[in-house]
Amino acid sequence: MPFFSTEFPGLFVFEPNVFEDNRGYFFESYNQSVCESNGIKTHFVQDNQARSVYGVIRGLHYQLNPNAQTKFIRALSGTILDAVVDLRAGSPTFGKHFSIELSAENKKQLYIPQGFAHGYSVLSETAEVFYKCDAFYSKADEAGIQFDDPKLAIDWKVPTEKQIISEKDRQHPLFETCRNNFIFS
Repeated sequence: MPFFSTEFPGLFVFEPNVFEDNRGYFFESYNQSVCESNGIKTHFVQDNQARSVYGVIRGLHYQLNPNAQTKFIRALSGTILDAVVDLRAGSPTFGKHFSIELSAENKKQLYIPQGFAHGYSVLSETAEVFYKCDAFYSKADEAGIQFDDPKLAIDWKVPTEKQIISEKDRQHPLFETCRNNFIFS
């Protein structure tokens, strides 16, 4: 189960070993001992799943300390553009974003440590997204950043007129004024 580093400290792309034959395929989507042997010692406590239609953009979401969440994301069906923003003051990638296509076809997953805002856009007709979290949902600690913040300049790969965004996500502040209590260590 290979993990690949990104230029963002602690952010990894996971590409599972897939075994295919005339019956279909098999792969381990999560194996705690393999994660630990790659330096990832996260104890997940909650699984989430969402289904969305083309053009939906969810995010950018995160939870503040002490209830910050590490996430391990994958697409069960369809294709998404998954995007994260480094919120950790002092990080060499602070304020920068990373994006990657995750799909049922490529089976890639993204391991997102605490201190990142996360969002995704749906690029296929529909998509089902599944992710593990290492902390429970905490309404008091939820926060977000405007998905279309010009400073971040994330290309969601969905034309503006086709974007579907919740009213709640439209109300998030810009990166410059977002609530943030993350420090890079």
